[in-house]
Amino acid sequence: MTTDLKKSLLLHGAVLAVLFASQFVLPAYHHGNLARVMILASYAMGYNLLFGYTGLLSLGHALFFAAGLYGMGLAMSQFDVGAGPALVCGVIAGTLVGAVIGMLALRTEGVAFMIVTLMFAQAGYLTILYFGTYTRGDEGFVIAQPDRVLLGLDLSDPTVRFFAAFTVFCIALIMCLAVVKSRFGKVLIAIRENEDRTQMLGYDVTRYKFSAVVLSASLSALAGAAYGILFGYVGASFASVQYSIFPLLWVLLGGAGTVLGPLIGTLFMFYLIDLSSGITTAYMLIAGVVLVLLTVFAPQGILGELRRRVWKWLP
Repeated sequence: MTTDLKKSLLLHGAVLAVLFASQFVLPAYHHGNLARVMILASYAMGYNLLFGYTGLLSLGHALFFAAGLYGMGLAMSQFDVGAGPALVCGVIAGTLVGAVIGMLALRTEGVAFMIVTLMFAQAGYLTILYFGTYTRGDEGFVIAQPDRVLLGLDLSDPTVRFFAAFTVFCIALIMCLAVVKSRFGKVLIAIRENEDRTQMLGYDVTRYKFSAVVLSASLSALAGAAYGILFGYVGASFASVQYSIFPLLWVLLGGAGTVLGPLIGTLFMFYLIDLSSGITTAYMLIAGVVLVLLTVFAPQGILGELRRRVWKWLP
């Protein structure tokens, strides 16, 4: 094991240890917030695999998050499926949607890919509204507390919910680390840096990009399904453009192409908006100013700048 790999494992292990220990020291308000942040950070990690490591800018990732959310929610509300199987249904739904979108959207590239993914996401959002009889449209629907039980554990209980969110985050983190350190991940980075040269070396670039889309969609769907079960709500707002922009902001703030960047970015943005809203109703103005300053003075994101200046080994 190389020195850089040891440092990487030590850092990521320390982050998981801090998150685990937070359960025992945080007050109720921040305890609940951190559980939400971990799920949203898992979603951002899925986005980061596609954007940060493969170089594909998507503006339609809310479609995958919503596919997991509604795949889980409709399985429970319409077919009386238990929490565990419903979670699996959500991941499968997101993976299938990712495969379909990947086959179609990857016929384009660059700005066209970004626009096509946005169009598909909007089509998904409108579909949810159209089938309001089942999805309840903008109003959404609540998942009853008795249904939010997995392996005998009540997921509406704050402590259980925190550890469930922590488990999802661990899965996302380990998956991303495994991908980044693998041959597959190295090829994705090569595609990001120089797609033509990667293809010239004999790699099937389209196949690798398609795999990245599907993997990213699966992880985003897992986050969506987990969010619905843990917080008991399924709504069309999670399929809107806003939830396609959020992961992009989180990844850019934390550092695109860094494994822990999505967590840092999500945590920073979540509390920036939370604290700003306590000062003024124009809280997005404060958030916007801070984001502009970060973009100017830390263009590679918080962890991206740390990697550039201090920790060269950061994955």
